[in-house]
Amino acid sequence: MFKILISDKLGTAGLERLDQMTGVTYDVKTKLSKEELLATIPPYDALIIRSGTQVDADVLTAGVNLKVVGRAGIGVDNIDVDAATMRGIIVMNTPTANNIATAEQTLALMLAVSRFTAVAHASVKAGEWNRSQFVGTQLHGKSLGIIGFGRIGRLVAERAQAFGMEVLAYDPYVSEEVGREKGVTLVDLDELLPAVDYISLHTAVSPETIKIINEDTIEQMKEGVVLINAARGKLIDDAALAKALQSGKVKAAALDVYSVEPPQDNPLVGLPNVLHTPHLGASSVEAQRNVAIEVVEQVVDALRGDDFRNTLNMPFQVGAGFAAIRPYMNLAEILGKLHAGLADNPIQHVEVQVNGDAVDGLIRAIAAALLKGILHTKYDDGPLNYINAPVIAEKLGLSIAQTTSIEAIDYANLITCRVTWEGGSRKLAGVLFGGAEPRIVQFDEYQLDARPQGVVLVMQNQDVPGVIGQIGTMLAAYDVNIGEWRMGRHQPGSEALSFINLDSVPPTAVLDALSKISAVTSLKLVVL
Repeated sequence: MFKILISDKLGTAGLERLDQMTGVTYDVKTKLSKEELLATIPPYDALIIRSGTQVDADVLTAGVNLKVVGRAGIGVDNIDVDAATMRGIIVMNTPTANNIATAEQTLALMLAVSRFTAVAHASVKAGEWNRSQFVGTQLHGKSLGIIGFGRIGRLVAERAQAFGMEVLAYDPYVSEEVGREKGVTLVDLDELLPAVDYISLHTAVSPETIKIINEDTIEQMKEGVVLINAARGKLIDDAALAKALQSGKVKAAALDVYSVEPPQDNPLVGLPNVLHTPHLGASSVEAQRNVAIEVVEQVVDALRGDDFRNTLNMPFQVGAGFAAIRPYMNLAEILGKLHAGLADNPIQHVEVQVNGDAVDGLIRAIAAALLKGILHTKYDDGPLNYINAPVIAEKLGLSIAQTTSIEAIDYANLITCRVTWEGGSRKLAGVLFGGAEPRIVQFDEYQLDARPQGVVLVMQNQDVPGVIGQIGTMLAAYDVNIGEWRMGRHQPGSEALSFINLDSVPPTAVLDALSKISAVTSLKLVVL
């Protein structure tokens, strides 16, 4: 039974969806102080939040059973993603559920600040009729600069174009081709700032974008520019913008978000040429419903291991096809465990090669699974999974690389992995029989068909008569049953490789006795 804590207000549609699910319980405990959250979080498997809960390293450490943090919304600046990654905790958001609502809010702010909607309403409500004081500016024929051309930025562009605006955008991670498809000119920031009448912010918070609107960037803007922010308050240097609004350099601003929410001692609050709303970007009935349903379904699917959508710290792309990827990841993890059990010294370097249509493009997922398998007995500082295995491997000095130089045998959808350690190396290759059942088909230069599961005795021996009989007799003497015995050899009389599946772990005494058989040159026991 998975336990989920919901620490911020979530739409009733999400709670109703949770009520329909089996194997899940949840508690809604909002407005917890940090101390209360630290005391509450330990028994929970997942935490669902919005923007009100700060999930820092202390909270993640206290969440000893925590596997998933789900953000009902886009921004995750209130989550320490790096700390979550180190602890193997999945961080996910819902990047599409409230896109339309936020884009529409942006246009609403742009129109309202241009036509003095809020102050004109207040004037009429006060019994006044001062039409001449509220002569506004139309959007048609004006230019809009969008900073951050992701999903919401593109929706804003479409709507602004419907008003007859020319749109420029700045986003270093988006190609010019995408801009052309949307009828938008992608430019550098220093080219955008002096060219546009309106600027709208739609970028995520990062070290590069914090206070992207500052004294220097404001100085580059056109005189009388209008600024819209329905993204994140930390994108703006409040003091610099307040100064520009007071001088007239920035004609007006419309703000839905703030550096601290609710705003406290904010120099922008109270300025006559600033329109304020209390973070309403996602506050539509439809968006609230969609984001609540999406986040609970994503979190529960991740807890069950069925699917991992919209994860921010998974070291590989995960989409709707995870069910097809997972068997290959299981195979890769088994290869890693087998390598770890057979290596004579700590593994220092890993090379991985994939051959086949089904595995082509899965190299990052396969690499993460390999590392998880290799590290499974070496890491005891917390949970180990696909999330943190690559990070932990790097910290331990274990490197991994994709290669095409390993001579591969002729199998469809083959995963080959070569590891090296001080004084040696080994190559293993595996496939899925029937698309589901793992098989080891290559061990160094030996070809075989072995089932990598349970207790495995891996033996190399001189290919002489009587070896199999001696091994079988000795195991029987200790009441250890053989499930399967798979063998590979180069040619008669050469050294042979045996991959022996046992029904139980043999005592140390039998392993010592087996190793003393004169024909046995190498013997390793691995539990998979």
